[in-house]
Amino acid sequence: MDIDALRSFLAFVETGSFTRAAKRINRTQSAFSAQMRKLEEELSINLFEKDGRNLVLSEAGLALRSHAEQLVSLHNEALKQVKRYENKRPLRLGCPEDYNDNILPNVIRVLQQAEPTCSIHVFSEPSSSLREKLDEGKLDAAIVTRAPGSEEGYWLTSDKGVWISHPDFKLGESQPLPLALFQADCKYHAAAIDCLTKRGTPYQMLACCNTASAQRAIVRSGLAVGAMGSISVTRDLKILDNMPPLPAVDIVLITGTEPHPVLDKECLAKLQQLKLTHDA
Repeated sequence: MDIDALRSFLAFVETGSFTRAAKRINRTQSAFSAQMRKLEEELSINLFEKDGRNLVLSEAGLALRSHAEQLVSLHNEALKQVKRYENKRPLRLGCPEDYNDNILPNVIRVLQQAEPTCSIHVFSEPSSSLREKLDEGKLDAAIVTRAPGSEEGYWLTSDKGVWISHPDFKLGESQPLPLALFQADCKYHAAAIDCLTKRGTPYQMLACCNTASAQRAIVRSGLAVGAMGSISVTRDLKILDNMPPLPAVDIVLITGTEPHPVLDKECLAKLQQLKLTHDA
C-alpha cells in the first residue's frame, strides 16, 4: 500500500469528508477521490459506504484504520531516524596516545551526548603533529598539551610530570641512570634531562619513544626509568620519590578554522566542565 494513500485515508478518518480531507492534504477533491478509488482497487474491497447523505468507513475501512495509523507512524519514525544522518560528516579528532586511556573516552562521551549520530575518527599522534594537521585542515579538533603561558584552546585538565619505574627497580644500582623518554619535543623529555644535568646525575638515553605505550613497556620491563605525565601512568608502574620535580602542564582541546557542527558553544562548555582526575 502506498504510504501517501494511507495518509490521505487517515485525513478522511480525521475530517469525515472527502472535501475537507482534500483541503487538509492540499489536493483537489477529484484527485483525492481518484486516490481513494485506487487504494480500494489495490485492496479489492470497498473502504467507504453511504450513510444517508454522508460517506462513512465500511467495516473494511474501520479494520484498515488502525493498521494505517501504525504504518504511517512507523514510516514517520523511520524518516525521522534516517534524516538525522542527512549532511552528516565525521568529526576528525586528534589525541596523543598517552591521553587515550583517561582523557579521550571522557571527551568522546560528551561529543556522543551532544550528537548521538556523529561518527568520530580518532588520530593518535604527538601534539606537534596534531597541530600541523589541524592547520592543514586535516583535523576538526585535537587534544593537546598547551604551551606555558599560552591561552589557546579549551581547558580540559592539568597534569604534572612524574618519574616512573618498575616497582622493583633500584635507583642506586644502575649507573649511569638508564632513561626511556618520550620524543625530544616532549616537555617532560627536556625537563628530565635538564633536572638530571643540574643535579649532576649521570644518565644514559636508553630509548627515545614516539608512543607512551612503548615508553611504558620499556620501563615496565625494568630496563629504565621514565618521565611522563601522571595521567598517563598505569597501575603496574611505580612513581618515584626523591627525584627532581618535573613541570605541570595544561591539556586543552583546540579546534580548526572551520568549526565542526558538533563543537558548538554548549558542547565546548560541557567539555570544560569535565573536571578530569586520575589516580595512578
